[in-house]
Amino acid sequence: MLEYETRLWREGHERIAGVDEVGRGCLFGDVVAAAVVLPEGLVLEGVDDSKKLSEKKREHLYDVIIDQAVAWSVAHVDSATIDRINIKQAARLAMKQAVHGLETAGVVPDYLLIDAEKVDCPQPQMAIIHGDAVSQSIAAASIIAKVTRDRLCKGEWNQLYPEYGIAIHKGYATKFHREQILTFGPSPLHRRSFLTKLLTEQQELF
Repeated sequence: MLEYETRLWREGHERIAGVDEVGRGCLFGDVVAAAVVLPEGLVLEGVDDSKKLSEKKREHLYDVIIDQAVAWSVAHVDSATIDRINIKQAARLAMKQAVHGLETAGVVPDYLLIDAEKVDCPQPQMAIIHGDAVSQSIAAASIIAKVTRDRLCKGEWNQLYPEYGIAIHKGYATKFHREQILTFGPSPLHRRSFLTKLLTEQQELF
């Protein structure tokens, strides 16, 4: 998990930021990105792609990462913006904002390791396919982003719109979620651009 970081440390890069996002495929809510700079040489046991970890493990590692990180940052891009600029550009924007958050905190990364994306930032960067499975820095960012978004799903968003079951499926297109959208219509936090086919089918039924 440190192959890429070790190579960059040897080249003289001291502040390597791992960058990742979650929520790209959801029907509901923000896309959330995180950027994390870890100390040189630090090994975090158990850090892996957030999708491979249990919720309990992610929550534990979230606290460990925040405690050990040189700096970390989270950014959100909301559903209205996703509908306006499309999900790919929204994910990139969230990652760019997360990197800027590090700079606001006083830590300017000198290299970015990004999970399969390119970010509009001046730093040299590397897009790594399945980066959250092979880079500790990217995996750490994926855990921070995932826990942040899941907490919104279980807390604020679920309280606002309990009828959709967001706490259970986290906004993904489960059968129950689709049925609730057809029953109640989309909420203000649903991504309308993701619902075109579903809502067209609804209109055809009536």
